[in-house]
Amino acid sequence: MTKPFASAADLSDKAETLEVLADGVYALTAEGDPNVGAVEGEDFVVCIEARATPVMAGRWLDRLREHTDKPVRFLVLTHYHAVRTLGAAAFGAQVVVAHDVTRALIAERGAADWASEAGRMPRLFQGAETIPGLTWPTLTFANSVTIPLGGDRGELVLRHLGRGHTAGDIVAWLPEPRILFAGDLVEARAALYTGDAFHPQWSTGTLDRVAALDAQVLVGGRGAVATGRDAVGAAIAQTREFLLVMRDRVGGVHAAGGTVRAAFEAAHAALAPQYGAWPIFEHCLPFNVQRLWDELDGIDWPRIWTAERDRQVWAALQS
Repeated sequence: MTKPFASAADLSDKAETLEVLADGVYALTAEGDPNVGAVEGEDFVVCIEARATPVMAGRWLDRLREHTDKPVRFLVLTHYHAVRTLGAAAFGAQVVVAHDVTRALIAERGAADWASEAGRMPRLFQGAETIPGLTWPTLTFANSVTIPLGGDRGELVLRHLGRGHTAGDIVAWLPEPRILFAGDLVEARAALYTGDAFHPQWSTGTLDRVAALDAQVLVGGRGAVATGRDAVGAAIAQTREFLLVMRDRVGGVHAAGGTVRAAFEAAHAALAPQYGAWPIFEHCLPFNVQRLWDELDGIDWPRIWTAERDRQVWAALQS
């Protein structure tokens, strides 16, 4: 039987939970939907991630306004995917921050990604008519940038730790309370999307650098907040194991001269017992395997996903 395409059949709303992680530090999780966060400065707020539409972002801001009425001065985009960026207009931020490569990726494939993700995840694009266009960062950087929070609130450090989920991922790090917003470099009991990833670097050096921060609280791209060093370590280990199993199974089929369909079946059989019931596992795996297969074929820079290519890969692997 053909499975429903990606998350097109997932139309039920998820329960959203706002957590206060420390004084003026917030995370909103939603049963495996994309997480968002915020950090208060002395007289402003830094928001982390923008959601897919201004309408969806506005729902998050309504929850945040129950705790603070400070204006949003900075909006941090951890990477370029449409579900993380297109709601930016709702924040009225003075500065939109991202990695240098993220801006280049928006220019190269932002419109195609918009159409692709809206088709894959229509529920996350409620109020799509309110999107004014592609989101463009106004401040970009290569390695790191620090946002002083004012008063005794310390600083928020934005860092690029290497290629991973995309070529331009950044994390947002609060050194004093040791809280890390990791974007989609880490997931907590949620499956990974690796369709634009760099699997070898992500599963080794990039995750090593994430772990070396020694966070006590970690907000991943999806899933529950990981609280305590053991939970943070488990989230990083889960992410690494998912990547390593994919690399092993897909790599084995590729080395033996097999087909991408055989590689998908091998990866699915190996991953499903542990991860199959987690959010977006079935949705992501065909795109993950196709990207990893491309890497093994020597294609370093990810091919652009379009709505048409999405359907072709789905039909070839997940039908």
